[in-house]
Amino acid sequence: MLGGYAWLLLTPDEAPYRYQLAATGKVDDYPDLELEAWPDLTINQYDIHLEGTDQPIAQAWFGQRANQPQVLLNWKNETREPLLALDQKAAELSALATAIDKYAPRDALLLSWWDTSRQLALLTGRDVLFHSTLHEPLIVPPEWQAHAQAIRAYENEQTGAAADPQERELFLRFTQSLLNPLASGLADLRQLAGTRDAYLIVHISDLYKLGLLYPDKFGIAYKPYRLTGNLHGMISHVKTEMSNHGYYAYTVQSLSDELIRAFFLTDEASYHTLLARLLPFTSQPSPLELTSPRLIYQQGGYWVYQLAEKAPEAQTQHNLQPAPDHDKTTDSTHLTDQVQ
Repeated sequence: MLGGYAWLLLTPDEAPYRYQLAATGKVDDYPDLELEAWPDLTINQYDIHLEGTDQPIAQAWFGQRANQPQVLLNWKNETREPLLALDQKAAELSALATAIDKYAPRDALLLSWWDTSRQLALLTGRDVLFHSTLHEPLIVPPEWQAHAQAIRAYENEQTGAAADPQERELFLRFTQSLLNPLASGLADLRQLAGTRDAYLIVHISDLYKLGLLYPDKFGIAYKPYRLTGNLHGMISHVKTEMSNHGYYAYTVQSLSDELIRAFFLTDEASYHTLLARLLPFTSQPSPLELTSPRLIYQQGGYWVYQLAEKAPEAQTQHNLQPAPDHDKTTDSTHLTDQVQ
């Protein structure tokens, strides 16, 4: 749907799509977003259209307070290619923000991908490293790469939060830490956090984004699968994909009751990065077994680790929820655990 027409008519100075405001309302008008805990938010719903087409290629829901920049909270892609943002369950974000708001210290620092950082800053009021829209990586089909600069500028217009050069430099350090081995990557992140209470928040979809940023250093592939009721048949298809391509391991993300997305590590070296070690993969040690960093929350695609405490001598450790039961899995890891 994206590759054959409208973009050909454009110059590299134009984005090949447009946001069209479809509706504006309060959180009660959008129950599927599960944002009832934030009644002060205004929600702006947009349809994203290619030039000259009637059917949207995606839908977006932004949250906003007063005159502050709006923040993308949910995205629905209507195409088969990853586009600008990656879909995930809205309920997972609201559950994570609720847990942080309830249990994390008010002066805690949250370290996460820039888009997750902006969402959590809006919903929890906690400090984050990345407040602006960095567009790293820029998730667009190959045919749109000629418009990359125009797309970045147009996306900045939608949020009113252009990239800050200092934040871009910090984000480079953050992502390079995720590429490093477990121990050195953690040491780098603790340097970024300083002496503050800090939490590292990663999502399964960060695997794909890290691979786009560093294709020569982190090998990742993905494929969506529909759940037809035959769980073992679906698992067989995933294993066949692994075998046919010689992939090293995989994990899955639940997108809905009918759809999952499998992420495949293409080589063993990619598994030995910090990001991969913090997420569940078939036939590999579970992140639940890690003692450093300490897992304190897991829901859907989100995994939250206590990265650093304000005072090294402090004995109190914060939990956003009770420690996970090793015999239980969530919807995003269930299929992985079934085939280990």
